[in-house]
Parts: sequence; structure tokens; C-alpha cells
Amino acid sequence: MAVWIAVVATGLGCYALKLTGLVAPQRVLDDERVRRFTALVPVALLTALVAVQTLAHGRTLELNGPRLAGLAAAVVALLLRAPFLVVLVVAAVVAAGLRALGV
Repeated sequence: MAVWIAVVATGLGCYALKLTGLVAPQRVLDDERVRRFTALVPVALLTALVAVQTLAHGRTLELNGPRLAGLAAAVVALLLRAPFLVVLVVAAVVAAGLRALGV
């Protein structure tokens, strides 16, 4: 039962957060600090997700060679201005290739 309470509470919290964004006054949304914050939040969340998926295994920190090589390949593809889908495919191919080779 406690899990369902957490699920419902999280759902209500997400709904309230979305609703807050819809009913916020325009003057608040036009504030430069709010604009900078909302521009940087997706970048920070994506960076955190990449770090966790690359460096964590369960609840431990693990330096996994194929994952790090895939991340490095993605960085190179981004520096070469490849489209995002190409970046994902390059990272996946490099990581999968190294795993298939047993590295």
C-alpha cells in the first residue's frame, strides 16, 4: 500500500508542478533569472542522467570501459556537429562493439 501512496503523491506533485507553470504570471516568466534557470535545467538533468548511466552499476560506482568509450565516441560525434540521432547510434555501436569483443 505504501508504494501506491508514493505513486499517487508523486503523480499529484508532478501535476501541481505542471499546473504552476501554466498559471504563473507572465511577469514571472519574463524575468531574466527565470529564463536562464529554465534554459539550464534540461541540460543539468540530461548531464546527470548520462553520468549515472555511464558510471553507475546498481548502487556502486563502476568505470566500465565500453560505456566510457561509447561516451567518448558520442562526445567526438557532437564535436563534429553530428545530428543527435547519429550521436546516439555512434555511442551505441562503439559500446556494443567493444562488449562483443569482450573488452
